[in-house]
Amino acid sequence: MEGYPESVKFLHKNTGWNHQAPILSDILYVQEAYRAAVENVLEPYLNYYVVNDLKEGMQAVQLLDDNKKGKANFFLLDQLNGASANAAPANTIAALSVIEIDSKYSALANHLLGNVFIAENESALSVDYAGIILEKTGKYVRGKYTLTGGSVGLFEGKKIGRAKNLEKLLEDIQAQEKVVNDLKATIQTQHNSVLQFNELLKENEIRATEQAVNTLINEVFANKNRLENLQLAQSAAIIKLKEFENKITEEHAAIADTRIALEALNLSLQQTQSNLNEVELAYQAAEQAYHLASGEFNEMNLQLTKQYSKIEALQQEVLFKENQLNDLHAQIQTNSVQLTEASAAIVDSRAELAQLEEDLVKLLKTKEEEESILNEADQAYYNLRNILQEKESALRMQIKSKELIDQLINEIKDQLNNLKLQLSGMKERLNVEFKVELEEILDEGRATEISLEELQASADRMKKRLENMGEVNPTAIEAYTEMKKRYDFILEQKNDLVTAKESLMLTIQEVEATANKAFLETYNQARENFQKVFKALFTEEDSCDLILVDPENLADTAVEIVARPKGKKPSSISQLSGGERTLTATAMLFAIYLIKPAPFCILDEVDAPLDDANVGKFTQMIQKFSDKSQFIIVTHNKQTMSAVDVIYGVTMQEPGVSKLVPVDFRSLSN
Repeated sequence: MEGYPESVKFLHKNTGWNHQAPILSDILYVQEAYRAAVENVLEPYLNYYVVNDLKEGMQAVQLLDDNKKGKANFFLLDQLNGASANAAPANTIAALSVIEIDSKYSALANHLLGNVFIAENESALSVDYAGIILEKTGKYVRGKYTLTGGSVGLFEGKKIGRAKNLEKLLEDIQAQEKVVNDLKATIQTQHNSVLQFNELLKENEIRATEQAVNTLINEVFANKNRLENLQLAQSAAIIKLKEFENKITEEHAAIADTRIALEALNLSLQQTQSNLNEVELAYQAAEQAYHLASGEFNEMNLQLTKQYSKIEALQQEVLFKENQLNDLHAQIQTNSVQLTEASAAIVDSRAELAQLEEDLVKLLKTKEEEESILNEADQAYYNLRNILQEKESALRMQIKSKELIDQLINEIKDQLNNLKLQLSGMKERLNVEFKVELEEILDEGRATEISLEELQASADRMKKRLENMGEVNPTAIEAYTEMKKRYDFILEQKNDLVTAKESLMLTIQEVEATANKAFLETYNQARENFQKVFKALFTEEDSCDLILVDPENLADTAVEIVARPKGKKPSSISQLSGGERTLTATAMLFAIYLIKPAPFCILDEVDAPLDDANVGKFTQMIQKFSDKSQFIIVTHNKQTMSAVDVIYGVTMQEPGVSKLVPVDFRSLSN
């Protein structure tokens, strides 16, 4: 049930519904050449269940509703028995002819595809037919009033006949394995024959001897290095062994001394314990007596402290009273002196006060006389000021009246001057423009009944038209000729630019089309290689893909890498483990590398994050691709080293001197 909707898994696993309700995508099997065309029509129905009758469908719906597991769609087989196929239009084949289906579902197939036909080319789409006509690649879907189409094959998967596809793929795999086994047997036979021929040739024996000698030399160097390392390790081990024996002897002696000291300490501890018990009893009795004496001492000390406090308070009070008495005596003496001085001052003040009272009476009389005189003067001042204000008001009124009269006179003079100027200008204009003397027409009567306003408006309009026409330009023709030449030149330049732009846009479109085509071809190759290499590094059940983020803009689109190992559904590559990320990155690199393999490929510790199982897959892939390229791998992994043809090790036999030691496994395999 992998890949089915949640409702399907629920019906088959989590409920008591025992009916086997297959999905439409598992019932049908379509020929590869017409798969894309038929999938375009059946896309909305691929996840429909197929049940025998209405009762089974209602039972399934009830189970989904009771368990709150979503919705599902059902085909009822007993309702489709009357369906039949229609006649095929010209230059088409029936869609039912390219589909394999069990006989019990033939009515359902007639219902879905009875009026659907497949055209071998686009010319058959112009046939007027009430059903549906498909172009075989799925690019066009023609209905009676509709047309659907677009790019096909970029992201679509094989959704119809998945079970049948797996069976056929299994059969193909078994057949290919049989062919591979036969080829291996043939290769082995040929290899044996080659070996027999090589035995007959002395050159092969010489080469084999040289290879054996090289192998022995390499083994000698390796054994020497191992012997030196073992000797150094042996000497170091002997020294460490002696050190360990000396330490063991010292430790045994220290342990014996420690045991003797421990026994002595145990005896002294027992004696100390008995003495401690006796001391504790005596201490408890002494402590009780101490507590009683301490209580009595505290009470006596408290009473003594209280008596001392009372004595100190009385002493301080006596000292304060004495100081206060001395201050009172000094104050009495000072007050006596001040009283004598105050009595003398009172006598003097009384005499001065009598004199001041007399002077005050005189001054009051003088003040009353002066105040009466001042009141009379104030009254006269206020009367004069009122008269003056009345005179000033009248004067201001006369000045304002004079200013208004002067202003009116000035305005009248200005209007008179303006009229004189207008009359003079009109007289000159009549004389200059119309050759008319003003004195001659003053006594003539009006020759028209048109009002003055209309005549003025007409004159203004004519004046504006005359102004708009402007003066006569005698060089207008020459200017027009020059401007026309300039215009023709600019127009020619513009046409050249437009033509160049159109040509450039066509070139850009061609370049973009070529680049997009090349990008899509490379992208499809990389995508296919990525899926193959990914499954080789993981398992056949794992899935991966390369998805264009913006398929409409191939020049700027990003490519999203999707990797889903079995049992995981990560939303991004960062959620994978370190080994899984390494394998995914390796698969991506080899997918790009296989598009145009290079003669050499250098890999620097790519297998570091991998476990043993994944290292084995990695080495198998390297061996598979080594037919086209030569791989140079920097590694510390023993399993990777065991799978290569030649190992180059760097050793330092002498300090500061490095040496390259090669080991060729190809001679050993022969």
